[in-house]
Amino acid sequence: MRRWLLVAALSAPAWGQNFSDYRVLRVAAGYTFTEGPAWSREGYLVFSDVPNDKIWRFTPGEKPVVFREASSGANGNAFDAKGRLYTCESRTRRVIRTDAKGTVEVLAERWEGKRLNAPNDIVVRKDGHVYFTDPAFGGQARTRELDFYGVYHIGLKGELDLVAKPEGRPNGIGLSPDGRILYVANSDERNVRAYDLDRQGRASNERVLIAGIDGPPDGIAVDEKGNLYVAANHLFVYSPQGKLLHTIELAERPSNCAFGDLDLGTLFITARTSVYAVRLGVKGALQY
Repeated sequence: MRRWLLVAALSAPAWGQNFSDYRVLRVAAGYTFTEGPAWSREGYLVFSDVPNDKIWRFTPGEKPVVFREASSGANGNAFDAKGRLYTCESRTRRVIRTDAKGTVEVLAERWEGKRLNAPNDIVVRKDGHVYFTDPAFGGQARTRELDFYGVYHIGLKGELDLVAKPEGRPNGIGLSPDGRILYVANSDERNVRAYDLDRQGRASNERVLIAGIDGPPDGIAVDEKGNLYVAANHLFVYSPQGKLLHTIELAERPSNCAFGDLDLGTLFITARTSVYAVRLGVKGALQY
């Protein structure tokens, strides 16, 4: 019943995307810096509290519980079609995958013999191709071994490929509903780049889709219509062509966002000390 009450309270615009009538609700609070929201088809949201070195699990209508202690600076998270959890560990500088039994597998930690900078955000395509960003913020920049920031692809056989070496630091990452376009936010350049993806997961045709974002962009979510939700000074909503459609203002600066809930129709937003939720009458792009 408690879960139903949460969904009902958020579901005012039920028959189409609505930017004139919605409510933003705080559904979890008391953290230091929340990041990496990802929805599990098992019916819960995971998110990271990076400074406190924890991953939390939130089931709508229930109190959040610790999902993983000592998370090695977990930041971005994502689930695949098999329900496995992918996590970017900023402190160990690696990308891991955790299966339903809790078995952890390291997917990426070095490029050409050198340790990654600090994997930040991650997305998994329906067919299993994985993409993640590898910037370096704060103290991470002083200890890095690579002389560039990277966007990477992990293929179906576990091979690691370099997608791009941007001048600025890549951050949030997302996919179009059909999985044929990769989106990467660049915090320094304040833009979002797009890349075409083929069936083998290879990227081409790099271009700037969104420029001049108000504030350094962080996480990205994509809805079923292909609209992009970009966390920066506010949460900005852009069309697939890069046109600004709406600005969602919150009490705190957002860091990332992800669609979830029983119908995939709630946008969960991590924002500093809290997690927020909003219903906009549109569902997220199903990636698994």
